[in-house]
Amino acid sequence: MSGLSESQVIQLLSEYGGLQRPDVVLGIGDDGAVLQPPVGQQLVQVVDALFEGVHFPRGMDGEDLAWRAFAVNISDIAAMGAEPAWATLVLSMPAAEESWVRAFARGLGDCTRQFNISLVGGDTVRGPLGVSVQITGFVPTGQALRRQGAAEGDGIYITGRTGLAAAGLACLQGEIQQQDEPEQWRQRFLRPEPRLRQGRDLRGVASACLDISDGLLRDLGRLLEASSVGATVFLEKIPGLDELSALVGEQRAVSLALTGGDDYELCFTVPREHEARLAERVREWSCECTRIGEISGTEGIRLMKDERETPLPAPGFEHF
Repeated sequence: MSGLSESQVIQLLSEYGGLQRPDVVLGIGDDGAVLQPPVGQQLVQVVDALFEGVHFPRGMDGEDLAWRAFAVNISDIAAMGAEPAWATLVLSMPAAEESWVRAFARGLGDCTRQFNISLVGGDTVRGPLGVSVQITGFVPTGQALRRQGAAEGDGIYITGRTGLAAAGLACLQGEIQQQDEPEQWRQRFLRPEPRLRQGRDLRGVASACLDISDGLLRDLGRLLEASSVGATVFLEKIPGLDELSALVGEQRAVSLALTGGDDYELCFTVPREHEARLAERVREWSCECTRIGEISGTEGIRLMKDERETPLPAPGFEHF
């Protein structure tokens, strides 16, 4: 398969990711994009970079990589209670092989269309395989969710289930060889599902929120630090832990669920007076929502199992 020139790569990405939003005055093709933010909204900007061998395994399909690169950024938008709108992309490749670029462009197009995002600019370069995506979204003025704000007595909740994406990555890397491996494991790593609906519904309900990228305990710890509080987490409340334990053993399951990372679920806190409102909104969600603990005034995280405190597993991923 022949290689593509830089202009051909840009043309392919533009074709697949060329969703036309009315707030894009001028998109790809000039030195910069011209964008029109809506009245009464604040801008939310997020950026993430993914590199081969660090954030995804070598040989990953281009279509899955594109979806993942955009979805992890959309998850950050969701954690702020915002809506995504515009994206820029930096794509580094050792060679511009047409079949791989086309696959990447398809994944980009699938994700941007599903979440109503316009690709408005970026850059392509020769180098190690890596993707950097920046997304700008909107949130009504003064309504953005933040990590700071949790208070003693607030319930701690998570959407979906944790540990499945980490199990999927372990299968991709051959660290777990499971004959009856659930199909959703690898899918949860390759194609994370940003919880945009849930983030919107948490505006005015959650006291603090963030998405789970580096493991439940590590990210919960960041929320606690930002809010200057502590937490008690009940191991038996972690959703899906029994099913995971039946497949990989209890110790491995606990490690995956609490520290595995790559879940891109939301972890948030809710004051008692807002729990009824949360229950009403959860009825319309397509994912689980589970109360796993409570905010305390004591610094740090206490992990409880059968009413007894149990040691915390080793922390999740950290770059440095």
